[in-house]
Amino acid sequence: MLQLSVLREQTDLVVAGLTKKNYKNAAEEVAALLDLDQRRRQVQSEHDELQARSNSISKEIGILMKNGEREKAESYKAQTTELKQQAKTLADQLATLEDELQAALYKLPNLPHESVPVGRTAEDNEVVLQHGEIPELHAGAQPHWELIQKYDIIDFDLGNKITGAGFPVYKKQGARLQRALINFFLDEAIKAGYVEVQPPILVNEASGYGTGQLPDKDGQMYHATEDNYYLIPTAEVPITNIYRDVIVPVEQLPIKNAGHTPCFRREAGSWGADVRGLNRLHQFDKVEIVQISLPEKSYDVLEEMSSYIQSLLQKLELPYRVLRLCGGDMSFTSALTYDMEVYSAAQGRWLEVSSASNFETYQANRLKLRYKTESGKTQLLHTLNGSALALPRIVAAILENNQTPEGINMPKVLHSYLGFEKIS
Repeated sequence: MLQLSVLREQTDLVVAGLTKKNYKNAAEEVAALLDLDQRRRQVQSEHDELQARSNSISKEIGILMKNGEREKAESYKAQTTELKQQAKTLADQLATLEDELQAALYKLPNLPHESVPVGRTAEDNEVVLQHGEIPELHAGAQPHWELIQKYDIIDFDLGNKITGAGFPVYKKQGARLQRALINFFLDEAIKAGYVEVQPPILVNEASGYGTGQLPDKDGQMYHATEDNYYLIPTAEVPITNIYRDVIVPVEQLPIKNAGHTPCFRREAGSWGADVRGLNRLHQFDKVEIVQISLPEKSYDVLEEMSSYIQSLLQKLELPYRVLRLCGGDMSFTSALTYDMEVYSAAQGRWLEVSSASNFETYQANRLKLRYKTESGKTQLLHTLNGSALALPRIVAAILENNQTPEGINMPKVLHSYLGFEKIS
């Protein structure tokens, strides 16, 4: 959530940033929000003035009663009764205005960092680097959705029977590959200094608002309506919310957490090759890394996280590229995002497997996640996260890129986790 002080003091910067994110009617909505804020502050001022007058008169009543001026005291009591009623009316108005202001603030996305390229779609994203050789496959090579049927390692029909489309059943060497990747990612995160946590996969509404999934992604999240809980779309939500309403001692920064969870998203369901097989699912596993940083260090932290995620792709021997997302392709909450894409040889295209983002103070403002400066002043921290990594498209690329007529070779780094070197 954007800070009101920024909206008031840097209005032109805010409008320019929202426009860069292709937010419609940015100038009009910011002006309306600031007008709402001005009305709220006016009502707050009137309420405080009434409260002060009422308190002052109450003190006078005590003095008058002590001096035996009962008639005058009773007159003052009538005044305080009227002032309290006026104050209550203003308090009700203030509560309504504050709710409206909060709702208006929740609607505004985060502002993009100055390095974010201008653009509307994924076609406008900037390629930062590309690593690794594109594999050349043998004649008759197949996409992963055919390979998983050939080797009987993932069953979409069975998942559809049990639940519905987008909920595959992993089995045999497919299930072991899933477990191997999860353990490998977690072990690597621990080596890199992350503390492993295993959070709940259901969160309350406050947690959804805390990291910005609500209200923006309300329709994309699975909602257990009876208890008003939400199935998480990413471990970012519960892990970051560990620090909601926390003032973090400076000596504990940066905070580095990693966690594996299943993730649930309703956004799947369109048709075509882009969403076939493992390309897009309703349920998938992911290891997430989350950092909480001092503001002046957060962009160094983002580069560190990007390099770490790339190291995983290198160890898996997957060709990849890094994109800096343009304003129109960024998430609602992000100030700067790097996407990591692996090349899927049988499909002949790049598949996104990770996003690493700096949210600056946007989430921290919602979470009231703060620290104290040396002078004792309370300031907002910066939050960051990244997928390290999401499994489905990693599995798709491993299967496609390493297929041979005799079977599918597994990356060497996974051999000790798998207990086998080839799917055959």
